[in-house]
Amino acid sequence: MPKMKTHRGTAKRFRVTGSGKIMRAKAFKSHILTKKSPKRKRNFRQETELSAADNRVVARNLGLR
Repeated sequence: MPKMKTHRGTAKRFRVTGSGKIMRAKAFKSHILTKKSPKRKRNFRQETELSAADNRVVARNLGLR
């Protein structure tokens, strides 16, 4: 059986923490930033944990489970 390949598009968008959580970047940060408040733009910088519904598919693409 050959090795599982990591889905490269997924690998560029998500990262795995030391405890095994999958982190993602927030959306809506790329353009039309003039109408968004500084507080809102600042909060886009933090990563958030991936939702439980998406966890299985992304973990599989990353070759974790």
